[in-house]
Amino acid sequence: MVLMESSGRRAVESPLGTLVLEAGPEGLRALYLPDDDGLAAVESDKEHQIGSKARIILDLAQHQLAEYFAGHRKHFDLPLAPRGTPFRHKVWSTLRSIGPGETWSYADLARAVGVPGGSRAVGQANGNNPIAIIIPCHRVVAADGGLGGYSGGLERKRWLLAHEGVQVA
Repeated sequence: MVLMESSGRRAVESPLGTLVLEAGPEGLRALYLPDDDGLAAVESDKEHQIGSKARIILDLAQHQLAEYFAGHRKHFDLPLAPRGTPFRHKVWSTLRSIGPGETWSYADLARAVGVPGGSRAVGQANGNNPIAIIIPCHRVVAADGGLGGYSGGLERKRWLLAHEGVQVA
């Protein structure tokens, strides 16, 4: 259900609370979790029109998220356009190879992007992921199996992992 829409942004309801999607003609730019600043941006900019290409991207993202939350979708297939450095793009692209029901440690992710010993750098890139859930940064956990961190809060990370069939402590 669409709660609000403006200038390339749309607020939608989810089991995690209100999510804000942001798109441009090139793809989905961001997915803000509750408590991020995305909803305030929608509310302050609601008088602006949204472009037709961005609307198509938002419709597709909203539809695929609804399927994911209903348990009918495991992988997302929509154009993404996150903003970031080449290194962050490499990390975010690699995150998409972690399958549902699977977790990697930060060290696993560092090795996969070609920087063994770079757990801190990939952790920072992971934490700056602008498209939560769709780029599954929640699937990265601490080396000891603990949840580690999550910008959306550990309860949301726990919920997402459990939704995907991962048993978490």
